[in-house]
Amino acid sequence: MATEGVFKYMQSTNRPYSANDIVQNMHKEFGKAVVQKALDDLVAQGSICEKIYGKQKIYCVKQPDNNATGDSELKDLESKTDTVTENYKNVEQQVKEAESSLRELLAAPTTLEAKEQLAELEKKVETLMAKLAKLSQNTVLVSAEERNRIKIDHERLVKEYKKRKRLCMDVINAIMEGYPKSKKALMEEVGIETDEEVKMPPI
Repeated sequence: MATEGVFKYMQSTNRPYSANDIVQNMHKEFGKAVVQKALDDLVAQGSICEKIYGKQKIYCVKQPDNNATGDSELKDLESKTDTVTENYKNVEQQVKEAESSLRELLAAPTTLEAKEQLAELEKKVETLMAKLAKLSQNTVLVSAEERNRIKIDHERLVKEYKKRKRLCMDVINAIMEGYPKSKKALMEEVGIETDEEVKMPPI
């Protein structure tokens, strides 16, 4: 019976768990709905106690009332549970914020536009330099003002691109602290391509 199995497991470990923890630790012997029903029954019977932290419920086996040491251990256990739960919520919030920042960064059309404009300017500068190299006389192919404007635009776009690339990698590195796979797998999952993969010209 699920209720008996869950209670025996909690007695043997004597630690606080959520319903999901119990499902995973018992190697999915019972489904989540069955485990939750068993926990609710055990709480109603007074065999275990339930504490609610936000949207999450934590369960632990009740200690004997006539055992002062047990009461102390229970309080200590509850204190540790509070600390672990708070740390979990903080990390979860940090991951959500990092993922949100990454989505915003990836969704910004200006990032792609900056790369495209930078590539176009690189080609334009390369073409102009090739034409200038072939000139045998000091014929003015493009005005000094135009060359200066192109140079300024090029430097501005390079700076913006490097800034956005750095921000993107900062977010990636933040997510990697709690991501179970490799950085390459994460970048493939969210659709990020490296400069080498898109054959980005040197800047």
